[in-house]
Amino acid sequence: MNIIIFTNIFKNFPNLKYLNFNPSFICDQYISFNWSSPTIFSSTLLTLHVKVSSVIDCLHLLDGRFNQLHTFYVHTGSAYSRQQSLQINNKEKLPNLKCFSLSSAEQLDLYDEIIIPLLHRMSNLEILLFICSFIHLNNKINLPSNKDIQYSFKDFNYNQIISCVNYFRETQCGECHIYSYPYTLRHYYYIRNNFPGGLFKCVRQVSLYDEHPFEHEFFLRIQKSFPLIEKLTLYNKKRQNNKQYRKSKENIEHLSIVEYPYLTNLTLYNTHYDYIEEFLLDTKTCLTNGVYLSLNYKSLKKVTRNFKRNATRINSNKVNRLYISGYVKTQIVTLYDGIVSTTSC
Repeated sequence: MNIIIFTNIFKNFPNLKYLNFNPSFICDQYISFNWSSPTIFSSTLLTLHVKVSSVIDCLHLLDGRFNQLHTFYVHTGSAYSRQQSLQINNKEKLPNLKCFSLSSAEQLDLYDEIIIPLLHRMSNLEILLFICSFIHLNNKINLPSNKDIQYSFKDFNYNQIISCVNYFRETQCGECHIYSYPYTLRHYYYIRNNFPGGLFKCVRQVSLYDEHPFEHEFFLRIQKSFPLIEKLTLYNKKRQNNKQYRKSKENIEHLSIVEYPYLTNLTLYNTHYDYIEEFLLDTKTCLTNGVYLSLNYKSLKKVTRNFKRNATRINSNKVNRLYISGYVKTQIVTLYDGIVSTTSC
């Protein structure tokens, strides 16, 4: 149904210049050309925002059928077929394309085969908003470095290109973030310890993930780089290394407190309880009022010492909605002096 609507839009609006195609505001839906070349063309379209099923659909849209396209934001929903990708035109130049953003709901293991040839087609690209590409390590030895990625953009003459390469031995996966700076998107996902920093005033949603622990100084860097953050999700099962060192009263007094004046949604699933403590201890973090907190019940109970710990009282009382996972006897949890409405699963 989505592809029919998408096709009919171009049939009925032949002079269309801008299209933001979001087929459903209720759930994510993607258009797919079912591995065949679409029949749509436009010589007037300048800006396109679209969600497609795979990167194959993205290549179809960039095969020359929109020859005046200036700005292209695309989000793919799944991985791709290596065999199918080799059959699609990924060589024709795109001289009019000035702004490009590619993101995906799943891992895209395609940097050398698709991303590099695609970017080489964009000879006049001025803004590269965001690309996140993955590679399965499979015990490979010669892996691309950050220097290799930067060399791919040696001819890019406009905004500064930032790249950040990470390799994770536990999951045998590599990831590369590439974007132009200044950064104008409202989200920045899967930030690691080697985050290069910078100021991101447009970003409202952030997620953090690493196979190495996040220390308190890391959260100070995150808050400074994303001063207007509203939603934060954290994935890290490694305990903090410097926690024991800071247990003395003297060290706590000199510990800088991380302030999140705009944070209203905090998700701490799949995390070591050190990070729940990181956000609930008033000696480490200052939350704003009205936070929606999502986490595991047993971890919450442990960190708050069965909801009797004074050091977590201030931030806990700023939580007005609580989503908890794991076994819970009741659906109403009393946090110190207040009662917080919760949902459990």
